[in-house]
Amino acid sequence: MATRRGPHTAPPYHRARVVCHERRRGRDVPRLPAPWHGAGAAEVLIMAASGRGGGEPGTTGAADAAGTADRAGEVDDAPGPPEPPGPPAPPPAGGEDAGAARGRWTGWRVVLVLVLFAAVVGCATWIVFFSSVLGLREIKVVGNLTVPSEQIQRAAGVPDGHPLATVDLGGVQARVLGIRQIESAAVERTWPGTLRIAIVERRPVAVVPVAGKAALVDKYGVVTEVRSVGSPRLPLLRVNRPGPDDPATRAALAVIVSLPAALAPKVAEVRATGPEAVSLRLGDGRTVVWGGADRARQKARILMTLLKKPADSYDVSSPEVVTVE
Repeated sequence: MATRRGPHTAPPYHRARVVCHERRRGRDVPRLPAPWHGAGAAEVLIMAASGRGGGEPGTTGAADAAGTADRAGEVDDAPGPPEPPGPPAPPPAGGEDAGAARGRWTGWRVVLVLVLFAAVVGCATWIVFFSSVLGLREIKVVGNLTVPSEQIQRAAGVPDGHPLATVDLGGVQARVLGIRQIESAAVERTWPGTLRIAIVERRPVAVVPVAGKAALVDKYGVVTEVRSVGSPRLPLLRVNRPGPDDPATRAALAVIVSLPAALAPKVAEVRATGPEAVSLRLGDGRTVVWGGADRARQKARILMTLLKKPADSYDVSSPEVVTVE
């Protein structure tokens, strides 16, 4: 009668299958007993059947095989450790080539946009600054009364077709102001091809006799024109050193400019020996001691009232105390 095994004793054949099974799963298990080392699958079965390989004494191979067969299903069905993650799935065919192609197309598109932008900027720069497409076509002069437009256009010195964007406006203004009849000038571009020059001419306010001729001067003492005969509408200015820098000249001109419209036509001559010694001679021969250029409006109002009284001389240099002789 065969000896029974305890409940936890497994036959050699069973242990051999467990070792093989666990090694196929990649797990590290203890090596088989010495008789089983190096044995193949067939040899393991034979050794298990014959009772060799480290079984319990007195146990037959048939019994081991039977017990092993009874437990084979339990061992095979026992849950093992989870399978290790496999390698990542390969990308779909052609995916890598398609992504690389899209990246190359994006790069070329950026380069193309930059090249087109640079070309547009370059063409615009050439058209505006270097070509005659937006060049000068016309010089328009406004505000001139006595100075011919042709004279101002020649003084501007800008040829036709010159790129309007590169015109030196300050240089044009300086050349135009070289015409002594012009008091101020404003130069501006009017696209696509017009240069506009707005000027203010000097307005003569007095006549200064110089070497037998009449020099017309404006309110700053600048000579605007020299004639053989002065204008009857302008008063005669008599000073020792006529000129823009002479204090007596500036004071006399300031008095002339400040005269009201009702009084100015009556003045035939203005004389100044100093900045505080200005006098007027009216057309009918009467004289007025004006004094300095200060309080001109008050002096003019008082003088208009005094002129209603017959007299040869009127002194309004001090408006608080007037004298009539």
